[in-house]
Amino acid sequence: MLRTFRRLSSRTLLCLTGLLMLSSCAAFISSTTGKMADNLSRAILDSDDLQTVADGAPAYLILLDSLLLDSPDDPQLLLAGSSLYGAYASVFVSDSDRAARMNTRALNYALRAVCGSDQASCNLQTEPFDAFSSRVAALTRSDVPAWYTLATAWAGWIQANSSDLKAVAQLPRVRIIMERMAELDPAWQQGGAYLYLGVLSTLLPPALGGKSEQGKRYFELAMRQSNGKNLMAKVLYAEKYARLVFDRKLHDRLLQEVLASDPHAEGLTLMNTLAQKKAAELLESGKEYF
Repeated sequence: MLRTFRRLSSRTLLCLTGLLMLSSCAAFISSTTGKMADNLSRAILDSDDLQTVADGAPAYLILLDSLLLDSPDDPQLLLAGSSLYGAYASVFVSDSDRAARMNTRALNYALRAVCGSDQASCNLQTEPFDAFSSRVAALTRSDVPAWYTLATAWAGWIQANSSDLKAVAQLPRVRIIMERMAELDPAWQQGGAYLYLGVLSTLLPPALGGKSEQGKRYFELAMRQSNGKNLMAKVLYAEKYARLVFDRKLHDRLLQEVLASDPHAEGLTLMNTLAQKKAAELLESGKEYF
């Protein structure tokens, strides 16, 4: 089961984590460091040059760390740091050890932010699952930004440590957070919670407990929440669902739609640029897959 999880998830969950965490970064950092940081976050998200972002983002990481030296308990800075560390590690870092360290920092920052805002939420990784589930069920819409960031960081950390059964065993905690986020604010981050739920539902084939048709519904909900502007939703729909059920017609149609689309959309250009790159790769590999 563990080997199957690692093989099927590949880097998809990591890339999804990174890009959606980038999308949430601006919302946190702008309220703390003003217009300059907000504009910098926007510039990252609206860039269509992946290499420039890869080269320039480390300076932003250092900036966030320096701000946290003065304000180590600032929840907004911690969440911004979590978002950017997880994003950079997941999308741009190929060295597994380095990626694991950065994803660990991303998760720790998010856990510290949630704990600082609510002392009862300081043992989320270890408290009994029933108590954890009750805590998540009690969340309100105002909790969505912090807990969504926590869930994305947690997912990235699990993937980066997918050889550890104890880490993989925490995946259900991520799932119930995302389910609650979708209930509380389905439009948050262009339906990002639905994208995660779609991926999580299709990590395994039905014979091993996967829920492919449920995943299909989640992907379609994610596409609807972004009005079709989030091209990564179609890419993941093709990769995680269409391939799982061997529907080549759907697979190729979705990917061709992505390649024919204009990737430029406010807050989504970086994600869409990567989506088009991935779509081209999937179309080519699909010739052998199908």
